[in-house]
Amino acid sequence: MEHVTTIIVNYNTPRETDLAIRSAIKATADGFRHQVLVVDNGSKVPLKLAKDLKKAPVELIRSEANLGFTGGNNLGISHAVKNYQSDYFFLLNSDAEVEKQGVQALYDTLRNDPKIGIAVSKIYFTPGLEFHRKSYKKSERGKVLWYAGGSIDWKNLVAFHRGVDEVDRGQFDQQTSCDFATGCAIMIKRVVTEHVGILDKRFFGYYEDMDYSLRVKKGGYKLSFVPQSIVWHMNGGSTAGGVGSKFQQYYQTRNRLLVFVKHGTWGNWLTAIRFIFNTLFNGTDAERKGVFDFLFFRFGKQPIL
Repeated sequence: MEHVTTIIVNYNTPRETDLAIRSAIKATADGFRHQVLVVDNGSKVPLKLAKDLKKAPVELIRSEANLGFTGGNNLGISHAVKNYQSDYFFLLNSDAEVEKQGVQALYDTLRNDPKIGIAVSKIYFTPGLEFHRKSYKKSERGKVLWYAGGSIDWKNLVAFHRGVDEVDRGQFDQQTSCDFATGCAIMIKRVVTEHVGILDKRFFGYYEDMDYSLRVKKGGYKLSFVPQSIVWHMNGGSTAGGVGSKFQQYYQTRNRLLVFVKHGTWGNWLTAIRFIFNTLFNGTDAERKGVFDFLFFRFGKQPIL
């Protein structure tokens, strides 16, 4: 019987991580064995599992250093291969909760089509944590889209989520291909990691999922958006400082340049140069540092300011 490991990387978010773990434990597993693996990623206070989870199919491992989203998940993937011989890896953000059928739907999609290497969930904002929460009726909360597939605007060096901020009324209920899969809730076949490798640790966090998606596509696999798999996301709950923080500004700026230069054409490089000059003159201190570190090849984890 095949094996799926759900990997949850925790960094100083014990409450959110507990909710993520509990949602993954409740997920159905018809036709496969399911293990939840939690990677405590150098948290200041080491994570401890709640007492009632001691007998659940959950394992907790710890890195003494913060390896970022990339390193934490890579550690989890390596552990899952060595200890469980896993065939699939479901990366679930620590600030996200998966619906009961969410893991099953992704597994079925990957199992039934050998050409699909990555399957990604439909993701809603956690109720009450929408960007424009006052714009929605109470009955609409929990159905406001955060991600319904990813698209890339190469001309302007922008990646965006389809459907973001829209109330789900069935407009994204068809399984489709996408340009990139968000790392918030993504299932990867083990054979893909053997073919194209694991996450690029140079990114540390942000845009690593886009980079990996493009590498997987170059490797000859398809990406599939699976609307039958539902996840709720707190949006920034696992990010140091939250949405709009210096941490986010820095890594998004540096890694945006890295991914587009890495995968783009000469035309994209020219656009990147314009972006660099505009950021240096008009960006925040964190964004300017992101540009400088990109130019001087300072990747991975870096001091922000």
